[in-house]
Amino acid sequence: MQVHKALVLLGLAAILMWGTAAQDQPVKIGVVDVDQVVSSTDEGKAARQELERKQREAQAQMEPLYARYQEQEEDLKQKRFVLSEEALFQKQLDLAEMRSQIQNKGKELEDQLKLDQARIESPIKRKLLEIIQETGKSAGFTLILQRGGAGMLYAREALDITDLIVEKYNQKG
Repeated sequence: MQVHKALVLLGLAAILMWGTAAQDQPVKIGVVDVDQVVSSTDEGKAARQELERKQREAQAQMEPLYARYQEQEEDLKQKRFVLSEEALFQKQLDLAEMRSQIQNKGKELEDQLKLDQARIESPIKRKLLEIIQETGKSAGFTLILQRGGAGMLYAREALDITDLIVEKYNQKG
């Protein structure tokens, strides 16, 4: 599948070069590391801080559940040989139920963090796309590719315009 995407990208690049060669315009290609731009812009840094805060809050919600589970597990280990079979079975069921609750709460918090990340990063990425398109038009780029995107196997550092995009993003603030 990766090879197929690479071939499609190479074919697209060949078509673009052939098309621009017919117009006697030089081919100008840029490469942008989108993740680096997001983490380097002022808004991206603020978003990362907010996401880290939300992650700490989620961990704070999970800690009492873990502590209670470990406490009950220790209690069961200590009393294992003095409890009746029925009482032992009930404590094991209680632990299993608590483990399930912890897993469910963890999944719920993880899903919420993913939604928060999408909500927080979506406007940044939309704005970033606009800036990349504006920069492409104003600076005369034929093609701007995403570093690490489908089909990109190598790009010279000279083609990297990530710092330019970060600068324009922060200026547009």
